[in-house]
Amino acid sequence: MNPSAPGWIDKFGALRDSAPLPYTDYRALDSNLRSCGFMYGTNVGIPGYILPAHSLSQDENAKVNLLTGLYYSFKLVRPRETYSDFLSETRTYYKDLKLGQPNLLQKILRSGKTSSQLEKLLDSRVYLGEPILSRTFNSMITNVLLPLDLLVFRAYLDGLPDLKQYATELESVVVHLIYHSLDADNPTESRRKLRDVFESSRSYLDIRQPASPEDFPKVLREYRGTDAAKYFLDIVSLTALEGNSMDTGQQRYVLQQGEALGFKKNEIAGALRDVQTFYRLHAQKVYFLREALPGSQYYESMARLVDKLISRNSKRLRKELMQSRDLMILLSKSTVRELDGEEKKKVQKQLVDIFKSIPSLAIFLLPGGAVLLPIFISLIPKLLPSSFDENRIE
Repeated sequence: MNPSAPGWIDKFGALRDSAPLPYTDYRALDSNLRSCGFMYGTNVGIPGYILPAHSLSQDENAKVNLLTGLYYSFKLVRPRETYSDFLSETRTYYKDLKLGQPNLLQKILRSGKTSSQLEKLLDSRVYLGEPILSRTFNSMITNVLLPLDLLVFRAYLDGLPDLKQYATELESVVVHLIYHSLDADNPTESRRKLRDVFESSRSYLDIRQPASPEDFPKVLREYRGTDAAKYFLDIVSLTALEGNSMDTGQQRYVLQQGEALGFKKNEIAGALRDVQTFYRLHAQKVYFLREALPGSQYYESMARLVDKLISRNSKRLRKELMQSRDLMILLSKSTVRELDGEEKKKVQKQLVDIFKSIPSLAIFLLPGGAVLLPIFISLIPKLLPSSFDENRIE
């Protein structure tokens, strides 16, 4: 499965629809997604039962984790319904949510089958509407507010009527938690940058910093016992990080907000340990928490992109050439006997694939070809060999 190529959502369904349900409740699902970094806005992995064709980038991980969260939330509530039912409900959910770019939403929902529409919707959610050139080289995109899609989807499944209002309320709470945590009297430059990165993830609030409620702890108390409460605690713990440590003032702030949300001291301490452990294990992947010059971030992004493209496309081309060996065997057989119908079809298919490989090889060998090839794939997928289609359902 390749989350950057068309058909990946259908492939996910083919792989997971008949598999046993891996979670007993939302808490188990969220715990798994948290270990993958989904709740922290830095998707360093995906659940272990999903096996991709190759190592995935963080944005690809985010798409898989979001789909996983949506799908298994749906299955926990409606275990008898099918994957097709899930796709239809999820499309309706995003349509009802009426995100901030109506023209884009209308364009996505106007054509194509449901799974293709959902691929574009999840893509727009993960990339926050970034144009293709910016998203390719921007290491500062963070999906720290992406779990709101999951929380609001669960409310949708429960029949909540005004989804947009609920989503706005949740995002407002998160924004206030971030500002209260990072807006100290004399914030460091790194904390100002961190606030700006979180700020760029907004989807529903129209203003940068909405007016703070008079009794914010009272607002938090309204979410006690909900899935949102644990996510809010994760956010507060994440913003308390200063480098690889937390100062006493930040820990005290986390304790205050955690108690308002209804958590015990040992649960709050556990959330702080979890986020510290996550950062310690994945410090090099948590780009928005690292000090770096804009130029160095650009070159890091470029290096990651080129490494990924060279690795993936070289494997694809090698596979195509290996498959062509079967063609030579069949052609040799044809000199001594007539091939049967199945063998003739295989010869025809592999000859077509070889002809398709010629422009692929030419593009890959050009200067910058590793960057051009995925664009070529997205624009003209049917002109590439079958080995390039990791989302093909057998």
